[in-house]
Amino acid sequence: MKKADSLATIEKTLQNDPATRRAFLGSDKRSLAEILRADAAIVRRRGLNHARIAQRMLALRQAGWSGQGEVVAVPPHFAVKVEAERGYLACPFGDEGAVAKVNTTVRNLARGLEITFSNLNIHLIAAHRFYEGRGAKFRLDPGQLIETLAISRRVSGAASGRHR
Repeated sequence: MKKADSLATIEKTLQNDPATRRAFLGSDKRSLAEILRADAAIVRRRGLNHARIAQRMLALRQAGWSGQGEVVAVPPHFAVKVEAERGYLACPFGDEGAVAKVNTTVRNLARGLEITFSNLNIHLIAAHRFYEGRGAKFRLDPGQLIETLAISRRVSGAASGRHR
């Protein structure tokens, strides 16, 4: 199956199931392809990629895991709370397996920003570059996510040898 066909099939599935539509597309009237393109453009303008964003989310979730539902201080200036619920969620793109229901709230104390994301969000960003549609309960605006998690782009080239 070609990627375009696959995307069209996924979009049709999301559109035809009212519960799934609300959950993943929200009130967004754009096509799935338009949603993906718009979010990818934001990420590209920041000089980042989706894998780097998902890695940062995963790292902060892991750092907060030891708190067992309590807030954990994560250097340099984050407060992270990880809450696990019973059960699993399936990927709307049809990937095999399921993702544990875990929500992570990250407060950036230096910037006064806060964001909550789920394990499924991490998977959707890493595997499908999908931040969900506008109006979806767990929609993550890529720009807001990047700002809150303080993800900076890497400086390329041997001359710098460091990251910004």
